[in-house]
Amino acid sequence: MRIMLFTGKGGVGKTTLAAATALRAAQSGTRTLILSTDPAHSLSDALDQELTPEPQEIAPNLFAQEVDVYYSMKKHWENVRQLMLATFRFQGVENVVAEELSALPGMEEASAFLWLEEYHREGLYDLIVIDSAPTGETLSLLSLPQVTQSWVMKAFPGQRFAMKGFGAMVRGMTGIPLDYGLDELERLFDKLERIQKVMQDPEISSIRVVLNPERMVIREAKRALTYLQLYGYNVDAVLVNRILPEAARAGGFEQYLDQQADYLEEIEQSFQPLPIFKLAHQGREVFGQELLQEIGQSLYGGRKDFMEVLYQDKPFELRETSGGYIARLKLPFVQDKDFTVNKYGDELVVSIGNQRRTIALPRFANYLQVEGYTFEAPWLEVQLKR
Repeated sequence: MRIMLFTGKGGVGKTTLAAATALRAAQSGTRTLILSTDPAHSLSDALDQELTPEPQEIAPNLFAQEVDVYYSMKKHWENVRQLMLATFRFQGVENVVAEELSALPGMEEASAFLWLEEYHREGLYDLIVIDSAPTGETLSLLSLPQVTQSWVMKAFPGQRFAMKGFGAMVRGMTGIPLDYGLDELERLFDKLERIQKVMQDPEISSIRVVLNPERMVIREAKRALTYLQLYGYNVDAVLVNRILPEAARAGGFEQYLDQQADYLEEIEQSFQPLPIFKLAHQGREVFGQELLQEIGQSLYGGRKDFMEVLYQDKPFELRETSGGYIARLKLPFVQDKDFTVNKYGDELVVSIGNQRRTIALPRFANYLQVEGYTFEAPWLEVQLKR
């Protein structure tokens, strides 16, 4: 199986290019699912077809699905949902409000990962194309398994069995199914951990960043690449959308085209050696499979192998030295002053702005100390001393 996630700043045409890619892959004979995790659910608009919370075949070899958090909760974590509902009702919250509150922050992202885990485990599709939310929400999605894993390790670390026994007592006294909810949460965390390993496997999964030749969009794309590398995800291509053709000079767009040329050069210099695909501005609203097919042809030409990973990088590695170990992490587009490095037990924590990656080191690293670090863009090397 191959997983391909499209991300980018809101409004760059991410959904259109994800849908065009999925359609071209399906037409090449690849059994493909396009999965929308964007709460705006513009995928149905791009395809010009109503979609459901379950996969439905919309063309030969092409299936489509829009993740719905409430439907997913009932399917994947009904016991947790009932736990939340019972807790809110026990506190006197009305049923309608309790239903709304039961969808806690992060459940939308977790739902998407649980669908992915199911499809990967069952091997239903050759290729899954993910039309994700804009960049910020995508980072929340991709960091969720790491956050939940860290939380579950710190919450009741040696008290799970006691909590389950206590949960059964709570259920008997109040009707709140605490024990069932805890059991299901543990299973959910295990699934999230498994699918994160799949998403971080560069042989299976890759991310494609969509951008326009505009200053703010390029800056956000650079930050996205930095954070994706920080979290250990492989980016295998950059797609530049809505490039105004030179013919537009006759229409009074001289200044815009001059700026665009500078931005296109910046994109080439900034994102190499990643493959860069370019698509001209369509000059019209794009929706429906016929137009998406045209875009796919323009974007990929005669390419037929959509299972190929176009570029592989290794953003993190741990290697042994004579005096200990070196943890090596790739951080593009950052300066030495932009990040901090800390170590807690067997976890190495690197923070950039409001993003943080907790890297689980081998257990023996619990006895290693951070001796220092060096940074030669884009590589951070942390020296761990015995």
